[in-house]
Order: sequence, then C-alpha cells, then structure tokens
Amino acid sequence: MSDALDRSARVGLLKEPLVKKLCEVLDKSSSKGWRRLGEIVASDRRFRVSPDDMEMCSLKVLELEGSPSRTLLRLMGERGCTTGHLADYLQTLGNTDALQCLKPAALQILIQPQSVALVCGHNLRLSCHAVGKSPVQYQWFKSKEEVPNSFSSDLVIGPVYLKDAGFYICRVNCGGAFEFSQWVQVDVLDVSVSCGQGYHSLEGRLKLVIQPQSQRTYVGETLQLECGAVGRPVPRYQWHRNGVPVPNATRRKLVIPHSMQDHGGRYRCEISSSTERMWTNEVDVAIAPRISVHISEAMECSEDDVYAIGGVLGSSEFLLNNVPEQLFATDKVALLIGNLSYQNHPRLKAPMVDVYDLTNLLRQMNFQVVSLLDLTEAEMRNAVDEFLSLLHKGVYGLLYYAGHGYENYGNSFMVPVDAPSPYRSANCLCVQSILKLMQEKETGLNVFLLDMCRKRNIHDDSAPNNVLRVTANIVFGYATCQDAEAFELSSSGLTNGVFVKFLKRRLLDDEKVTVVLDRVAEDMGQFDATKGKQALEIRSSLSERRALTDPILPGDSADLAHARSLQWAKAHELPESMCLNFDCGAQIKLGFAAEFSNVLIIYTRIVKKPEDMSFCQAHVTDFSQDLDVDPKEMNRETPEETGIYLLSSNLPQHCLYTRVSSLQKLREELVFTVCLQGTFTAMDDEPVHWTKSIDIGKPLIARLDLNRAVRRNSCLQTCLMPHSPSHSPCHSPGPEHHLHHHHHRGSPQDHNRLLPQNHYLDVCEHQGAAGVCGDPFCVGPSHSEPAGDSSWGLSSSPGRLSTPIEATDDINELQTVFINSLQLQQQ
Repeated sequence: MSDALDRSARVGLLKEPLVKKLCEVLDKSSSKGWRRLGEIVASDRRFRVSPDDMEMCSLKVLELEGSPSRTLLRLMGERGCTTGHLADYLQTLGNTDALQCLKPAALQILIQPQSVALVCGHNLRLSCHAVGKSPVQYQWFKSKEEVPNSFSSDLVIGPVYLKDAGFYICRVNCGGAFEFSQWVQVDVLDVSVSCGQGYHSLEGRLKLVIQPQSQRTYVGETLQLECGAVGRPVPRYQWHRNGVPVPNATRRKLVIPHSMQDHGGRYRCEISSSTERMWTNEVDVAIAPRISVHISEAMECSEDDVYAIGGVLGSSEFLLNNVPEQLFATDKVALLIGNLSYQNHPRLKAPMVDVYDLTNLLRQMNFQVVSLLDLTEAEMRNAVDEFLSLLHKGVYGLLYYAGHGYENYGNSFMVPVDAPSPYRSANCLCVQSILKLMQEKETGLNVFLLDMCRKRNIHDDSAPNNVLRVTANIVFGYATCQDAEAFELSSSGLTNGVFVKFLKRRLLDDEKVTVVLDRVAEDMGQFDATKGKQALEIRSSLSERRALTDPILPGDSADLAHARSLQWAKAHELPESMCLNFDCGAQIKLGFAAEFSNVLIIYTRIVKKPEDMSFCQAHVTDFSQDLDVDPKEMNRETPEETGIYLLSSNLPQHCLYTRVSSLQKLREELVFTVCLQGTFTAMDDEPVHWTKSIDIGKPLIARLDLNRAVRRNSCLQTCLMPHSPSHSPCHSPGPEHHLHHHHHRGSPQDHNRLLPQNHYLDVCEHQGAAGVCGDPFCVGPSHSEPAGDSSWGLSSSPGRLSTPIEATDDINELQTVFINSLQLQQQ
C-alpha cells in the first residue's frame, strides 16, 4: 500500500471514519480549527466560502452532535475541492494532527463484512478486504472461537444450517499491526414450506419469506408468532398489536409465556432496514377462556346449546370459539403490465410507479410476480401465454394492467404501445379472453385489476363472443366506472395513479379480496380531486373468503408446481456480479440489478487502480440496437440522471449507472463493451484506453423470447370477432390502412367540428404534486385515449390527445350517429 495521498479524490468522497476523525480534530482546536481553515479557503476564489457560509457553520454548535467542521467540508466538497487542496490548506493551517488524518494508515480495512439473514440451505458469504504495506492475513471468528480453515478475505459456508447462526468478526494482520472488522450477525431462517420463489435478496433488498399465522390458544398457554425476512444487513423487527407497537417485541419471534385474554387481537410485524420497510400480513390471535362443562348425569340441551359451547354431543368437556377453516392457494402468480411510452397516443407517467409499488407489495404476500413495461401487441400476447403457463389447479392468478384501454359490450381491451391510431379490437388484448383461458386451468382465484379508461371505442363495433364458465372465484376491480375515465395525478415528479394511490394502502390487509376493494372504493370516494369523476367498480362471483394473503399449500401436483416455479425463476435470473482485471493493473466491478422484469441496471465501480495512475474511469457502451438505451443517459454518476428513480436508494454508491430497458426485444445474447480510461503522471496525463467485451447471455425476461411470433394456441384465438387476427392476415393493421378507409367515410374537417377541445381537470390534489396545467395542484387524465385520432385519418402526433377527455351526452350521441352513418355509406 502506498503512503502517497490520492490528491485527485473529491473531499465529498472521503470515508466516513476519516471524516469523523478529521472533524473531531478541527472542532476541538481553537487557533488551528475549522474557523481558521475557513478563512484560508475563503482566500482561494476557486471555492468561494462566504461570511454567510461561515456563519451557517458556526450555528451547527447549537445542534445536538452538530459539527461546524463537517458542514465546512461538505461545502468545500460541493464546490469541487479535492483531497490535495485540503491537504495544502491543512499544511498552511499548521494542524499536523488533522493532516495526519488524511494519510493512509499502515493497515486499512476497505470493505467491512455485513450482517445478513438468509434461508437454511443457501450459501453464506462474508467479505472483509484490507490493504497494508505488506501482505495481509485473515482469520475469522464466530463469537470467541476461530472458524476452522478461514484464512481468506471471504468466509464461505455452504450450505448453512441453523447451527451457523451467530455473530462473526474478522481479524486482519499486516506485519506487527492488526485490525478487527466490525461484528456482524448471521441469522439463518428455517423455511420448511417453499413460498414458490427464490430467497436471494437483490443487492441487500428485503424479501419476506416467513409470514405469521393466525393463532388460537387458551388463557395460560404460550402464545408464539413468528415471521422472517432475508436481506443484508439483518432486518429489524417490531411487532404491533391492533396498530400499536408491542413493547420490547423486537425479535423475529414474539413469545408470550402465559397469555391472557387481553393479549388477543390483530397482530402484524414491521420489518425494516436502513432503506426499506415492509409489513407482514395481519393475523388474528384468539385467546379463549377455558370453560369446562362436566356432565355427571343426564341433561337436556338443544342443538343450539351444544353449538354455543363448541362441543360435540356426547363428550364430557366442551371448549368455546372454534376458528373457521383456513383457505390455501397451491401457488400465487401475478402478471403486471404498465404501458406508458405509446408510439401513436398520449404518453403516461403513472404506470411505471404503479407497477413498481404493486410488485413489492405482492411479493410480500409470496406472489411470483412478472412486472413488464411498454409491451407491443405481440409481446403482450406472449407475456400472457407465459403467465398462463404458470397457472394450474388451485393457483391464485392476478393480472394488473395500467395504460390506455376501452370497453365495448362488457368486454375490456388493453391497448399495446404499438397500437395504431385509431385502434380496434384486432390491435388490443381482450381481458375476458384471458379469463376464459385462466378458467381452463382450474385456478383457485382469478383477480383482475384494470387501471384504465372504460370509455366506448367508437371505431370498434365488434362484439366478442366469450362464453365463460360459471365459477365462484372471479374478482374484477375496475379503476373507474363503465363509460368513464381513469386519472393519474399530473406532477413533475413520480406519483401513483389515483387507483393505486389508495390500493397500495389496503392491499396487504388480511381480508377477503372484495372487502379490500370495498375499502379502497370508500377511500377513493373521499378524494376531492376525482370525486364525481372516477369511482372504483367491483364485480365479483367470489363465494368463499379468499384473500390475497392466504398461505400457500402445494397440492397433489407439487412436482408440476415446482417445475413451473423454475420457469418463473428463469425469467428473473440476474447476471452475477463480476470483477474485470485490465492489463494496466486496474480492477473494475461490474454489477447488475433489476428494476422490472424487463429493465436491467448496470453499474461500474473502480475497485483498484495502479499507484502511478492519476485518473481512472470505466463505462459501458456498444449495446444492441434492439434495446432501449439512451446514449445521453448512460454512465451517469447518479441513478436519477439515467432514469433510475425507483431503485436508486438500493443501489451501491459511487458508481456509474446505466439503465437498459425493453429486454423483451433482445433476440441474441446481451453483449456490450466495458471501456476503461486512465491517465498516468509519467505520460503527461495523456488518456489511455482499454476495452473488454462482456457477454451476459439473456438476462431476466429476455430468456422467454417474448419477441417471437405469436403462437397459434395463444390468447389471440379466444376472442373471435370481425376484425380479429383469426379473420385477417395481419393482426396489427398499420396507420396507412386506416388512412385509406377514412378518406371514403367523409371529410376530416367535418368530423373535427364534432369533437370538443381536450382539457385537463382543474382539481386539487392535496398531496402537493405539481401539475402540467399551470396550477401547482392539478390532476390530468390518465389511461384514456379510447377513441383514436381526432384528425380522422390524418397523421397523428404522439403528444396530442386524440379524443375528448370529457364530452356531453348530446355530443357523444351525435358522434355515434355520425360514425354509424359513415359506416352505412361505406357498406
């Protein structure tokens, strides 16, 4: 390890232990402290430290644990000050103790091990990396005992068992110097029943794997509830009873040795890390009094009397309060589609946030979730086919769609991003057709959450003939009523649509699905912004108390279910992180994360650079033309700069980030180039370049080849109608075909006069979202566009709304009469 100071490093990137030590030295010194340092920096015009800045620093002494030095260093870092500049200032200041803080120690631990919770049977890896003036040696300990043969920087135990849980620490030796790493906890969870999904946590993200179960016990007996999540670091737990935190209940297992009736109620646990928080299901705990009825002689009682004390005729002791039978799912599968980047219709914003939030909530309930953005017609049909392949008897299937849509004759149609203008049923997916195929799988529960408009499409007069079975397991949750629009909140930032804004507050409730949706409808009804304009509509044939939180109990076809789970896992497999070694001696870490099933995040970080290299940076390039990668947003210093808003807090810091979307379009393996650029002092800082070609195969959803031709047995064939692909050689007629027909139907100008001007709803959103209409609290129409292009066959602009947002009944009727007359004339 070199004694030389890395003078090019920014002050803002200094390690926290170093900053803390440096601030302690500068805060304590009066003549050579932070105030004198600020005066020296202020004399250098490059960093512009003003008297107001110094006053702001001085006020930090009034705060608890406030540090004027930390504030001053932060200001210097924001203005481009490097470690070299800081060292020069400290040299001028004459504070040798502060200057010594910047010099590398003889032995430094660069990578500390992290606590982790994982499932029994998986592999454990703890990492500790240190550098010193001479080679370093490692020794791992569990509690006070040495771990045998653990002399590497990585401690690997595979597979782990319950006995491996505990506290670990690593000792690092370099010559006569030694350092200990921080203590870390390893929590091993015993999950006896598979939840149908992998337990590996993405980049340390929490994943719930053990849900608490409802309990029925009696006064005086032990009450025990258990939950568990995997993640890095070990999650924190806090149990709640009836919405109130239970004192000192901060472990995975809640144990009450001698329960009383007062301990009954509704329990759930809050699980959190430094960046995430999630809740378990809420479960009922019943603590019944032990009431005995001893029969010593013949007694007369009615059937109601026997039922009241929960006994059986002829028994000598009866106990009260029987608990109803628990319902189970053999598996849980969800397909979430959010279409926002339409080619020929107004673009939307809310579907991306809606799909992301629902994905996280459904995974907490052990759903296998496929979350996809911006699908074409063929991709949507193939995605539905893959979704259907995961269904079998007893499975809970959930389909959520957010995007443009319409409803004709009781049939709902989802509009792909490549739909022409105007679109018809041949260009869209019929939801009822998908339901018909789900029924053939003998699913246990079919839930459809449709976050789209339900206006009639005046360009589509076909009437699908879908004959559905009579089954008591269907639930439709429509974001709006029939012949009405759904809305998203107009905002310059990221926000949910109105439906999901309220749905996500209730989705984890351990209640019958229809009860949950009823509560969402009540909440939406109190929202002033859309009152009288959008109301949730629920249609259900559900006869049992089935809930999305029901536990999973694999049925007779457990092997088949496992095979289908592997099919799901194949579409969610991330490439492994890798370290790239370049000839110059630099080492680059290449990491991956998934924002959605078809959106991959790639990040690069310099792990090691040669001592004589003054500057080093790595970036990725040369992606396939099939993918959606904006060159202007690649290799950015913050996730937000490249469009990664939802996953940004869970990504490692100090990297360059690139967002790769539309993975479903990838036809070959994903191959790209990692470029390393470096400069050397001995070469007058002339840049030198190195490249490596990286092949990561087909990541995530790309493995399923959704870009393939639509199969003959797909959902395409279940909705036979006049314009359907079954009756047409091409299932997506292009705009040029519509242009030809419209010229025979009448004048574009005449039809334009029948359409009122589009306008946004000028209503208040009390959450404080800035709107695009000029009003800082405004709501705009979302998921609309039911009728097509208002120019009646002329070229359309993707940025314009092509149908009225609101129209009077008289105008709607006039439009319908006019269109029908044109169709009669053509016939």
